[in-house]
Amino acid sequence: MTFLPQRFLLSCLVLFNCSFLLPVFSRGFIYKPPNVEHLTDHFHPTPVAGNMLTIFGAPNIHMKSNGSYADIILDKTSGSGLVSKEKYFHGFFSAAIRLPVGVTSGVVLAFYMSNSDVYPHNHDEIDFELLGHEKRKEWVLQTNIYGNGSVKLGREEKFYLWFDPTQDFHQYSILWNTHHIVYLVDNIPVREVIHNQASSVVYPSKPMSLYVTIWDGSEWATHGGKYPVNYKYAPFVASLGELEIEGCSLMQTTNSSSIGSCSKNIAHSSFDPLEGDEYIKLTKQQMVGLNWARTKHMFYSYCKDTSRYKVVPPECNA
Repeated sequence: MTFLPQRFLLSCLVLFNCSFLLPVFSRGFIYKPPNVEHLTDHFHPTPVAGNMLTIFGAPNIHMKSNGSYADIILDKTSGSGLVSKEKYFHGFFSAAIRLPVGVTSGVVLAFYMSNSDVYPHNHDEIDFELLGHEKRKEWVLQTNIYGNGSVKLGREEKFYLWFDPTQDFHQYSILWNTHHIVYLVDNIPVREVIHNQASSVVYPSKPMSLYVTIWDGSEWATHGGKYPVNYKYAPFVASLGELEIEGCSLMQTTNSSSIGSCSKNIAHSSFDPLEGDEYIKLTKQQMVGLNWARTKHMFYSYCKDTSRYKVVPPECNA
């Protein structure tokens, strides 16, 4: 029986030219990703060391390539994390990340934006959370969003990745403006949150910092610690680089108010530092990519979880 998938693939390739199928490390056959525009090509990478500060676990953060790349590490002593030097109100934020290899149950790598340090009871958040699999040597991608302190209602969506994230760097990107929030993986949109009347109450509306952290999420990510981090396999090393930050930076004044200072030296009619149709709405290619990711690789959406939410959140029906 173990040879059936290989025999199927060979027959498929010979008889039907099934180039849309690709083998993946342990999940069998998947569909080939569609071609999409590369938003990451619109911006220039910036050094990690020049734009991020250590927030915790300094001994477990190692800068590389003159600060262009960094390793962040989880071991028995601590996790580690970085935070942007500035806060931003809208923009494009991206990093190429390679995840720890091996048995990673309970390990969480988060690439996200938040302002919980300034607004502890009314914070906003846009999350990529990469979760070490509970039982197998795989990773799961989770996205989430909070707006104006809406933490009681989780808006998680989960995806299986179409590649092995431990073997090479892959790009995780967030586009955030007044029109929509788009989560992209290797430039393929996996989730779009459109800013409309139904979502306006929970739509992030305040300046946020960019974070990247690695930590022990055993209690939170593995059903109350059912599959905790096994430190026999430590250290867990994640690498990141190709950092792209194109946002409207906010400078704090002495009276705690914020002054917008957009990174581009042009006048803006709003606090959106990115202009043009390619940032306001998804193109046809991107819509194809979004549909592909959600139909082929998404396995959980809070909008479909009727056992968790007896009343469907309003943005699900918008």
